[in-house]
Amino acid sequence: MSKSLNEQEVEQYKQDGYVCPIDVLSPDQVATYRRRFEAYEQKHNGWYELSKGQKLYLLQTWVSELASNPKILDAVEDVMGPNLMVWGSSLFIKEPGQGTYVSWHQDSTYWGLSKPKVLTAWIALSPATAVSGCMKMIPGTHKWDQVKHTDTLDEKNLLTRGQKVVVDVNEDESILAKLLPGQMSLHDVRIVHSSDPNASDDRRIGVAIRYITPDVEQVNAENDSAWLVRGEDTHGNFIHETPPASDMDPAALAEHERILKLRQGVLYRNVDGNPAHI
Repeated sequence: MSKSLNEQEVEQYKQDGYVCPIDVLSPDQVATYRRRFEAYEQKHNGWYELSKGQKLYLLQTWVSELASNPKILDAVEDVMGPNLMVWGSSLFIKEPGQGTYVSWHQDSTYWGLSKPKVLTAWIALSPATAVSGCMKMIPGTHKWDQVKHTDTLDEKNLLTRGQKVVVDVNEDESILAKLLPGQMSLHDVRIVHSSDPNASDDRRIGVAIRYITPDVEQVNAENDSAWLVRGEDTHGNFIHETPPASDMDPAALAEHERILKLRQGVLYRNVDGNPAHI
């Protein structure tokens, strides 16, 4: 029996590779999390080094609270099963009028994970609409094998390498994953998706939490780590992480620095110059 999603939503995820919208946060929670995020931004001149792309839940308690939120985990469990690990997190912030975007891609391309038992929960802290540049997805493409991508390294592209699929994408087949603040979408690691620039008058703030099952392995590096948030670790493929006791906890900072260097090597494998930002 499902804990959160109904049978139709579970079936949609299986057949289309995504499901949305799912209500997870109250208006008060959204306001609190946005306030805590923007206070973090101010304190660290926009971004603490390397934290935008990966593992902010090791540094900031508000992100670890989101990643372990029972409403989020219940929905994730409905499609992935009872044993869940947080492998990563990303913040996708589009400022109004800056032209930042996300090209058509599969998340699985450069993550180095052994199998596609990986899911992203994308939580909106501001409106994600057609105007503000919500995600667009091509239903059913999660059933494709890994598609070849090319790197653009475009500074306006929010992806690590500005990667994009080399196959033609029929945008007429795409759907808009529109979300109100406090709602989330779930999408499969192999679904082809993108998003347009933000033409609204507010920031588009999305927090992406990456969940894996314990049987997944990191094949491009040793000593990768993940946080067991529900169930049990049945395989021992990842070093176990501990969320911070407080914001910018010294022990968590040290582990964050170690794992970011490892992840940087994985994400920018075979890229000339190994860019310093992720």
